[in-house]
Amino acid sequence: MPWRSELKNSKKRANFAAQTFSKGIKMKVKQHTIKKQVELSGVGLHTGVVSNMAFLPAPPNHGIKFQRVDLEGRPTVDADCDLVVDVSRGTTLEQNGARIYTVEHVLAALVGLEIDNVLIQLDGPEPPIMDGSSIQFIEVLEDAGLEEQNALRRFFEVQESIQYKDSSREVEMVALPTDNYRVTVMVDYNSPVLGSQHASITDISQFKPEIASCRTFCFLHELEMLYNSNLIKGGDLNNAIVVVDRVVEKDELAHLAKMFNKQTVEVKKEGILNNVDLRYKNEPARHKLLDVVGDLALVGRPLKAQILAARPGHAANVAFAKKLKRAMEKAGASHIPYYDPKLPPVMDINQISNILPHRYPFQLLDKIIYLDETVVAGVKNVTMNEPFFMGHFPGNPVMPGVLQVEAMAQTGGILVLSTVDDPENYWTYFLGIENCKFRKMVLPGDTLVFKCELLAPIRRGIAKMRGEAYVGNTLVCEAVMTASITRKES
Repeated sequence: MPWRSELKNSKKRANFAAQTFSKGIKMKVKQHTIKKQVELSGVGLHTGVVSNMAFLPAPPNHGIKFQRVDLEGRPTVDADCDLVVDVSRGTTLEQNGARIYTVEHVLAALVGLEIDNVLIQLDGPEPPIMDGSSIQFIEVLEDAGLEEQNALRRFFEVQESIQYKDSSREVEMVALPTDNYRVTVMVDYNSPVLGSQHASITDISQFKPEIASCRTFCFLHELEMLYNSNLIKGGDLNNAIVVVDRVVEKDELAHLAKMFNKQTVEVKKEGILNNVDLRYKNEPARHKLLDVVGDLALVGRPLKAQILAARPGHAANVAFAKKLKRAMEKAGASHIPYYDPKLPPVMDINQISNILPHRYPFQLLDKIIYLDETVVAGVKNVTMNEPFFMGHFPGNPVMPGVLQVEAMAQTGGILVLSTVDDPENYWTYFLGIENCKFRKMVLPGDTLVFKCELLAPIRRGIAKMRGEAYVGNTLVCEAVMTASITRKES
């Protein structure tokens, strides 16, 4: 089979591709949401129910969530592969007693635009199918506009080959290391109309122009089965391509016209039902790539990987997504702030100096890597050149615990001062430290990552927060800190 030789040589090709094509290609490094709420409506492909759908902005680390506003309690459903309950010609999620059918085209649009955080409200069980592609979702999201957020994207960077295989369906999928997101799909339908096809993108920025407008499809011999299985209730020749790979008699055409609520339908000897023009010669393969991108969004984090897929379908895509998620979970704990020194910070040392009054040798914070309304994360690189090592245990350099707390407090100071419009006109003062513990020594060469989170809203200028300091995945220091913010006297 053609895809088998393709996959055998995939690692060599992927390494070459990563060196050749990824130069100059940059994925968004900060998280993004949309600037305003936007809406659209239409019929669901399989349920046939008309739904109104709204995309709403969401805070950093919110992720992609659906919400059934038509159900009691307005339950939410996370875009998570572990919540998939059905893969019958589409991907269905269920959580909190709510189901969302056919999520893949919406998710693909969000991945294609590199949108990380959004709430999708629905007053029905299924997103509108629109024209059977992702392009109309792309257009409405672009109309909303994208907004950069004060948080770095936490990529799952594949470090070694991760493979999935289903021999019964001749499906093979593999994720290989690379420094961006690349997808190649190969299909072979043994059809005189479609034959063997492949489609690929070498960067996610190509999704909109090359993939987003490619429509869902099925074969004529599948229609009756889908119809009798209580699927494609919202199917129409305007939102799906029906491939005809055999001679169709007049009485069958009449039956198809009735099925689609048309007066008549027609077809060439072999081709597309109602003689619909394909948008690309390989539109079916491109749509399969669209489905792969949408289904793999259920891993829960943006991917840096070379994905090669032979004869993929929703069942295989979701099974592969689960395998990727397990590898991602094994790679690191999610509650620890993610620090990638290759990525630009949310605030660099100059921006920190504009907010905090501290200066050498007491400015102990190098970067801010995350900031929202309640949480901040910062970084300090501990070097042997620190002035305190001259007198603190000479010959056995250990960072003083009180300075770890001070650096953590400066991180929290950024969070507190971010709540006022003119932070340069305020002082922050310590009022108390509780439950302070030092878990492990901090040595020269260590990189300290701090996380401070408000325990309650700031009232009357008083802030109480929990602080934690990590070296790698190890907690080295923790404390509950109370501080006040006071306006400087003019």
